[in-house]
Amino acid sequence: MCGIFGYTGKRVVVETVLQGLKRLEYRGYDSAGIAGLHGDQLLFCKQVGKIDTLQERVQSEGMVLDLAIAHTRWATHGKPSDVNAHPHFDASGKLALVHNGIIENEAELKQELKKKGIAFTTDTDTEVIAKLIGWFYEGDLLRALKTALPLLKGAFALAMIHEEHPGKLIAVARQSPLLIGVGKGETFLSSDANAFASYTREVIPLSEGEVAILTASSIQIFNASLEMIEKERHELDMEIAAPTKGSFAHYTLKEIFEQPQAARNALLSHCDEEQGVAIFPEFRVMPLDAEFIQRLLIIACGTSFHAGLIASYSIEEMARIPVTVEIASEFRYKQPLILPGTLVVAISQSGETADTLAAVRLVKAQGFKVIGLCNVQGSTLAREADETIFLKAGPEVGVCSTKAFTSQLTVLTLLSLFLARYREMSREEGQRFIKELYQLPNQIQRILDQSDEIERIAKKYAHLSEVFFIGRNLMYPAALEAALKLKEISYINANAYPGGELKHGPLALISPESLLVALTAHEPTFDKIQSNIQEVKARGAAVLAICYEGEKRLEARVEDQLFIPRTRGVLTPILTTVALQLFAYYIAKERGASIDQPRNLAKSVSVE
Repeated sequence: MCGIFGYTGKRVVVETVLQGLKRLEYRGYDSAGIAGLHGDQLLFCKQVGKIDTLQERVQSEGMVLDLAIAHTRWATHGKPSDVNAHPHFDASGKLALVHNGIIENEAELKQELKKKGIAFTTDTDTEVIAKLIGWFYEGDLLRALKTALPLLKGAFALAMIHEEHPGKLIAVARQSPLLIGVGKGETFLSSDANAFASYTREVIPLSEGEVAILTASSIQIFNASLEMIEKERHELDMEIAAPTKGSFAHYTLKEIFEQPQAARNALLSHCDEEQGVAIFPEFRVMPLDAEFIQRLLIIACGTSFHAGLIASYSIEEMARIPVTVEIASEFRYKQPLILPGTLVVAISQSGETADTLAAVRLVKAQGFKVIGLCNVQGSTLAREADETIFLKAGPEVGVCSTKAFTSQLTVLTLLSLFLARYREMSREEGQRFIKELYQLPNQIQRILDQSDEIERIAKKYAHLSEVFFIGRNLMYPAALEAALKLKEISYINANAYPGGELKHGPLALISPESLLVALTAHEPTFDKIQSNIQEVKARGAAVLAICYEGEKRLEARVEDQLFIPRTRGVLTPILTTVALQLFAYYIAKERGASIDQPRNLAKSVSVE
């Protein structure tokens, strides 16, 4: 969950690398560092804190480099500190290395190296890699890598430089994203193509233990056996825009307010109004055969997992197809049974979620095709899935996912419509459904227009340390997502339950110091959720109800209400989630929390 950037070429190296690193700050912001060669001298600067702090120090030192590697860190081994920040060095101090990933056998390797008399100064697994490569180095860096890399267990991406190899960047990737950007008289290296997309669109992804030697004018790539190979170059098709908050206080708030457009983008070119059916023109290799599909398996983590859970309700309701939703980090260890006729859908905003990618590889090894839902062109999921539906939500900088979640749900709803039309749904009903989908962006905007009222209610409850969310049917996974948002950015202990499960334990936690947020906008279960509200009120807790506009039945029973436009039931979780994203945001703001970069979290979870 760290960001790597490297550059060699005609530009001002330090400035170029630091700008690239800033585009990767979503991947880690505990500490940052840079190392490079100036002539035959290796120079470096690293420290705890944000990239701006590193930039100030580098500028004050007047650092000038001919080529450089840089890193922004999210700690996995060793607390954030100057000494644990990357880069790390071999025993000679001539090799500098940055690393994303986890070395699973670092303790054993460290013990072996200590027996050889090698001293360690950090708590990181990265230092073990540098010291190991340095131990085997005898003038030939490729030969040292050929000996050292097979000893490392885990997934990782590495970038390194060596005093005795001026003009060269060395890159290694094993099941962790690392991309080469090919320019004219310049070469880039990054964990995310967006970091160099404003300079070049020509990309070579590394994978499967491949090693690359990069200069400003040449690229040599070797397989895991260090045999030279040719790799296909890809042309990126993505927006180029430096992230900016505009007039908003935080990226997270800006991205919440971008959701009407995100929903429009997700719907674009995916609806055949005449036939009342969803279409997926991006499917070029694998036809989406509705008659073949007998069941769905959705694999995801975190917010994407919640999107999959909500979709499971809508697909089963509309298309009458059984759906299984699996947390990717658990799925890969359970010896899964996947039946013929299963369509597998893997969801990851970044396309780099390590557990989701591992699950995808497991599924593909069993011979099943995979559809990816992703927001990032050139990502690992986009390359490894048989087909990819891009969310087109635009860059999402805030760590907690907002507009990407809305886009995921919109696309999954389109998939529900596609499957339903080939089974249960008539053409006329499909046409009506599409009309309701087209209303979604404006309905989201109507919720955003209530931001002042949502902020007022949020401030009322911002002092609480515990909040409960309940929902029934497809509003239960919507409650899970709302609780996750509140946890992520306000650090409140928020938990979600199916309404009917309160009596099976959670009710013991309810007290007059509690807030219950009840997601009531689901007519078939409204009476039952009313009963659950009464159970909580009897224990003295306050209740905030999320209701359809015009709902009068709860006025006398709850302290506060937030209203969403009336819509078809399967679309309600999208609108409910938008309201509760704002609720979480304003609570976090009132509490003074770090909203865009919450403590202990990173945007792209690229380690297991």
